[in-house]
Amino acid sequence: MHVLIKTTCLAAALVSALCACGGGSGSNNVATAASAVPGFVVATPAGLVVGNPGSSYPVPVAAQAVDTRTPNHVVGNGTAASCTGAAVVAAVAQGGIITFSCGPDPITITLTSTAKVFNSQPNVTLDGGGRVTLSGGGTTRILYQNTCDAAQGYTTAHCQNQDAPTLTVQNLAFSNGNATGQLTDGGGGGAIFVRGGRFKIVNAVFINNQCEATGPDVGGGAVRVLSIYNNEPVYVVGSTFGGATGLGNFCSNGGALSGIGVSYSVYNSLFTHNRAIGNGANPARTGTPGGGSGGAIYNDGNSFALQLFGSTLRDNSAVEGGGAVFYVSNDRSGTLSITNSVAERNPNAGFFTVGFPGFFILAAPGQPVVSNSTLSP
Repeated sequence: MHVLIKTTCLAAALVSALCACGGGSGSNNVATAASAVPGFVVATPAGLVVGNPGSSYPVPVAAQAVDTRTPNHVVGNGTAASCTGAAVVAAVAQGGIITFSCGPDPITITLTSTAKVFNSQPNVTLDGGGRVTLSGGGTTRILYQNTCDAAQGYTTAHCQNQDAPTLTVQNLAFSNGNATGQLTDGGGGGAIFVRGGRFKIVNAVFINNQCEATGPDVGGGAVRVLSIYNNEPVYVVGSTFGGATGLGNFCSNGGALSGIGVSYSVYNSLFTHNRAIGNGANPARTGTPGGGSGGAIYNDGNSFALQLFGSTLRDNSAVEGGGAVFYVSNDRSGTLSITNSVAERNPNAGFFTVGFPGFFILAAPGQPVVSNSTLSP
């Protein structure tokens, strides 16, 4: 059965371009959605699109791409051979704005060790210019920020809630990252793991990234985030997770995105063919290892928000619950809004919330708030 769900904000006279029935960041400063870089070509199969075609939901200024015209570091000297995984690791360790000069053709740079943000260094922005794919080669997590990891340097006495560093990835692809066996702070995040500071993703592609195959709470085949400063949202703008058959990201839970007590604000993005492959759910049923929920997105914790604007979730799957999205606010204070979005063909073998195919939702009273969106099996 096709379920078309449309609601409107209560104060109709105040409806504007940013009105999302409680969605948005609270800022009145908006701009049109960041479009893909002209000529964005990554070294991935032909036909892959960046972001959600035809969607241009307004994006807050805070979620826009960083100006990288004056970089602190440039990886490469104009040739493909000069763009190495070691050069990427070294640049990230130094911090600041990082761009690439690898020649005119799309390039895949394979990392054999994880690029790690040092907390005492400047905020990190990685801009691939629409030509660069960073690969973990199927064995390596690609990028890591953790303000509570002593190896990356403590900079405050309250590592779980500090405003820096900020990590931004934009105009860049991440492929074949693998966090299996990386168990610090619970593991997860095949391409990117973040704990603390701030984080945003703009015009990026994530394909074939993975993390642990089982476990009740581990997640984020592509991205895992914990403990963002003041519970500010992780912005995901104009980006693609999966995008075609055989390109999806996968993990025990949250094939694409995972967070514990973390808010995500997702704009004009595409999630397809991502998979939650664990079994036994959370808490794990007796005799099972647990996991298998949230084919595309897995959110757990207490007070946090998930906001989907102008986005499509299609052909994701879960062994247990929430073929598209698993959202559980343990104290029932969390909020979920779905605005100008489409969710369809997101099967879950176990469970979902009646009336919201592909979603399993335990949230605050009156949630989720759905506006001008189509949810169908």
